Amino acid sequence: MSHIQIKMNEKTRIYYDEELDYFTMFIGEPKPNYGEDMADGVTIFKDEQSDQIVGLGIQEFREKTRSLKDIELKLPFKIVSA
Repeated sequence: MSHIQIKMNEKTRIYYDEELDYFTMFIGEPKPNYGEDMADGVTIFKDEQSDQIVGLGIQEFREKTRSLKDIELKLPFKIVSA
């Protein structure tokens, strides 16, 4: 699993498509990227130039989280304060 650190002051874009039940989160400014499918409906998006992880997508998000009160995901990156 790739590990990167994301500083808290980086722009985060989060989108949830209720009809498709698809959650996406991107870190930093938008840049050309590609997706790599991981296990169980999770896609990791990587920068085309650097191969660093810039986002993730989760299919069947509601089903995977069941309760949207408490969401615990093991993300392939670490968020650290700037």
